Amino acid sequence: MSPAAKLALELGPLGLFFVANARPALFEPLMRLVMPAGLLVDGRAGIFTATAVFMVATFVALALHYRLVRKLAIMPLVSGAVVLVFGTLTIALQDDHFIKLKPTIVNALFGSVLLGGLVFGRSLLSLVLDSVFQLTETGWRKLTLRWGLFFFALALLNEIVWRTQTTDFWVSFKVFGIMPLTFAFALAQTPLLMRYAVATDEVTSSGDEAGA
Repeated sequence: MSPAAKLALELGPLGLFFVANARPALFEPLMRLVMPAGLLVDGRAGIFTATAVFMVATFVALALHYRLVRKLAIMPLVSGAVVLVFGTLTIALQDDHFIKLKPTIVNALFGSVLLGGLVFGRSLLSLVLDSVFQLTETGWRKLTLRWGLFFFALALLNEIVWRTQTTDFWVSFKVFGIMPLTFAFALAQTPLLMRYAVATDEVTSSGDEAGA
């Protein structure tokens, strides 16, 4: 998949989430088919409409991703499942706390898996990124530890924002805050990736020895 298509599939649902929250009237004809009428006149119509649109857009993005490459990465698949569950709870129970908890749950889950793997001597991040980066065992352990702690930091930050700020502010943070923070953190790992990178010739040599 081209980088542009991949980025569009990842950011498209978030963009629609922001637009639907700010302008729920744009999606009102569709929402009348899937949501109780009371939610559409409620003062929180924006977040409920945004949640429904986000669920549909996430499903479509996953379907298009699978159609293009015939596989789904574990992280967007898990995130999509949580969106479906917590989005359904949000609309069915008419409580927007559930969708606001979604980033907390997803990030805490990823952080727990990565740090839990280290406890048992496994750098699980290498299972996801070994086709992108070639690092020493020490490098994978350090990178996994950093990402695990970062996911927990994002979970904590989400809790602080949604519990202390308005819904509109939280939506803006989710769309324009979490993703840039993640990109910035990933870029900040460049020195570690360079320091613990395995030379290409070493990787090739190891592969030849294994084949022999």
